[in-house]
Amino acid sequence: MSKTTFGFLGDETLPLFTDLYELRMMQAYYNQNHNPRATFSLFVRDLPPDRGFMIAAGLEQAIHYVENVSFGDRSLEFLIEQGFDEDFLSYLADFEFSGEIRALPEGTVTFANEPLLEVTAPILQAQLFETAVINQIGYQSLVATKASRMRDVIDRRGGDQQLVDFGSRRAHGTDAGIKAARAAYIGGFDATSNVAAGEAFEIPVAGTMAHSWVQSFERERDSFETFVDEYGDESVILIDTYDTVGGAEIAGEVAETNDVDLRGVRLDSGDLPALSKAVDEVIPEVDQYISSGIDEYAIREFFDRDGVGSGFGPGTALVTSTDAPKVEGVYKLVAVEREGVMEPTMKLSTGKVTYPGAKSVRRTESDRLFDGDVVGLRDEDLPGEEQLVTVAEDGDRVLEFPSLDEIRETARRNRRKLPEKHRWIEDPEPYDVRISDGLKRETDELKRTLESRLNSSS
Repeated sequence: MSKTTFGFLGDETLPLFTDLYELRMMQAYYNQNHNPRATFSLFVRDLPPDRGFMIAAGLEQAIHYVENVSFGDRSLEFLIEQGFDEDFLSYLADFEFSGEIRALPEGTVTFANEPLLEVTAPILQAQLFETAVINQIGYQSLVATKASRMRDVIDRRGGDQQLVDFGSRRAHGTDAGIKAARAAYIGGFDATSNVAAGEAFEIPVAGTMAHSWVQSFERERDSFETFVDEYGDESVILIDTYDTVGGAEIAGEVAETNDVDLRGVRLDSGDLPALSKAVDEVIPEVDQYISSGIDEYAIREFFDRDGVGSGFGPGTALVTSTDAPKVEGVYKLVAVEREGVMEPTMKLSTGKVTYPGAKSVRRTESDRLFDGDVVGLRDEDLPGEEQLVTVAEDGDRVLEFPSLDEIRETARRNRRKLPEKHRWIEDPEPYDVRISDGLKRETDELKRTLESRLNSSS
């Protein structure tokens, strides 16, 4: 499994990770000799509920798709069965990306209506990528944001508790579980329980034991003794199979009898803040790791009630982002070549109006904190630092991807530079994202032009 793993798909079926209508449009573009250069922009119209920001993630996997799309015999044979033309399939057999990609680096904080990625290429090429880039960037950004919120609650309380991803078994598929581990690490987690994710992305792996281990022995003490005999000082004992405080007492006795410094104990059920304090009175020298129903709200409550813990193991709430389980990324045509000139274009659909043209996102700072963003036209003279970087030119990647640890540090730095009022886990204040004067003018003028055309044709 490579660092850029794409789930169960091998190179032969990778190009089929697209929606049928993309291929149907592509065939029509090809047969009708309609292949102008076009710019597509990936963005979200609105942030998920109670999200004051989003952490961009998944770019590396999206680019992996673009770089590795190649229609081989297996893919082409399937498309023959779907009724596609032989001439079009001959084109697909030689498919190769030749365009430009600009994008937000992974780990960057981002907001509604800001491009996460823009593709400029012949429309036959750019159209194909819609499904894959929305899928890869949308899901990982959702999970990275959820993880960042948990890390932020801990940081703002001055804690140093570890966060370990326990969510693979509840993720919606193996690919989602592995990508969630990567995204969680970007968002500030320290490790994952998923061994495949650890191998694929060089994320630290961590784990303890299950209740089945304890139940498989006649006595709870025997299960602890046997585990300690196997793992010594690295042992983390699950103490709540029967009685949490009683389990803590036995764990302490086993450690003393075997002259072992337990790495920790884990609590996985019940009133976790109250039980953690009771356990701390029994074995105060042993670290406690807290799992079961953990998210940013549970962590906040744990601290509010003076719970005692050295780490948390979020699972379901992390990989499904339970309180806000979707981010609705869209990939929209914003410019198209006509008579050799790239002209802006936009939708006028009610509730789904888009801003036209290739974009620039500029960010300003005040007192070393992010102060506001301006979304404008790509070539517009705007204040602040440009957030989009060039990833590919003339079909070749020109950006060296940073390591996952570097991306994680970017996310940490970005989060801390975002004023706290925008990071509240409930009712955050909206961050200032302004539409530039140039983009406003472009939008208004194009809207009038399009409406005039509609009126003249009716």
